[in-house]
Amino acid sequence: MNTDQSRSSELQTESLRCYKIPTLCQVPCLKIVLSKGLGIGIILGSVMVKLPQILKLMAAKSAEGLSFKSVLLELLAITGTMAYSIANKFPFSSWGEALFLMLQTVTIGFLIQKYGGRTGSGVVFLLVYFSLLLLLLSPVTPMAVVTSMQAFNMPAIIIGRLIQAATNFQNGHTGQLSAISVFLLFAGSLARIFTSIQETGDTLMALTYVISSACNGIIAMQVLFYWNQSPQTKQKKKKKRE
Repeated sequence: MNTDQSRSSELQTESLRCYKIPTLCQVPCLKIVLSKGLGIGIILGSVMVKLPQILKLMAAKSAEGLSFKSVLLELLAITGTMAYSIANKFPFSSWGEALFLMLQTVTIGFLIQKYGGRTGSGVVFLLVYFSLLLLLLSPVTPMAVVTSMQAFNMPAIIIGRLIQAATNFQNGHTGQLSAISVFLLFAGSLARIFTSIQETGDTLMALTYVISSACNGIIAMQVLFYWNQSPQTKQKKKKKRE
């Protein structure tokens, strides 16, 4: 058992002890209760965190401004976190939002393909992804592969967010990107830094959320910067210049 796994086991034991005899460890218990509360809140929020984005795409019947490559890299990071957490038997409250974010991100990926006139490619994308997910979560996948995926999360998150940021900068607007979803993801990743340290004691997990928070913060700042910009306003300005 490695150091992080031992730390995770100790934290879970401490959590059970605090639930049974809370007066023996007031400060640790307070942290555990706060962490559990935040974790449950994040999971409940994640059920609908990307729903505004999905509804916005469906209403506009357009995925303009969204990068499919960025979505793929985000999906890779989410899947890695989910598989790593399940393999290490981390409590559901420390990673549960990954399950709901995965389902919503897959939906967004499909919609990007569909509204780009590539519905067939979207269906293939769904089939390939869920087949690989089943393989990844099966006992035949070595722990080393799952750990490597979690380690790759950091560059995947950075590259994925930079691609989206570059797309926003190039377009001069955030297109169909949902401000609500962006801000909720930013807030959730910030809260996860604390809960991952408190509930898992896993350094790799905590560092992943630090990187994720920084990258989500960049996109959130772009949403604010381009708040009054849209494809329509940009087109109007272009016509005025002409």
